[in-house]
Amino acid sequence: MGTKHAVLRSRLVWMAGLGVSAALAAGYAARAGAESSVAPVTPATSIRVQAASPVDAGRYLVTVSGCNDCHTPGYMQKDGHVPETEWLTGSPVGWQGPWGTSYASNLRLLLQDMDEDTWVQYARIRDGHPPMPWWALKTLSDEDLRSLYQYVRSLPVAGEPAPAFVPPGQPVSTPYISLMPQMPAPVPGTPPSDTPAAPAPMP
Repeated sequence: MGTKHAVLRSRLVWMAGLGVSAALAAGYAARAGAESSVAPVTPATSIRVQAASPVDAGRYLVTVSGCNDCHTPGYMQKDGHVPETEWLTGSPVGWQGPWGTSYASNLRLLLQDMDEDTWVQYARIRDGHPPMPWWALKTLSDEDLRSLYQYVRSLPVAGEPAPAFVPPGQPVSTPYISLMPQMPAPVPGTPPSDTPAAPAPMP
């Protein structure tokens, strides 16, 4: 039951993230270059996951927060049935929007080059591209960020670096998922939406 709830929550987090990312995509170009007036995110100070060890707490956070959905290849397509040996090794599938094409990094390699304090500071100040919910990461307590770090560092180094970010308008050589809202194709025989429907025949 616990595993099912964790997977369900992971899916909901991911879907919510996509909804936010779609909204970001719709308004990203209009806001590009403008200074943000959003107040800084305040991290939690008294809320943290309690577990038998920081590594266990980190594993729980990774599972329920949807980290694997983007950072583990094939995780969503396989409903989470991916061996832990493959978790958080990054993905070659990009996420494309007005910001360009971004990729989920290989967290095992990323954290390999950081100590724990550097990671906490990185998580507090980093602002990247969608669909990564940086604002959510910043709300975690220091204890939870350290648990995430210790869990990732408990995994052996594996995988390759994710592809580099591709700026808008530049060619992309990898598969990618578009986060731009799309209009459905018209159904054959249906008049365009801006064409008045023919009046109904008189009885």
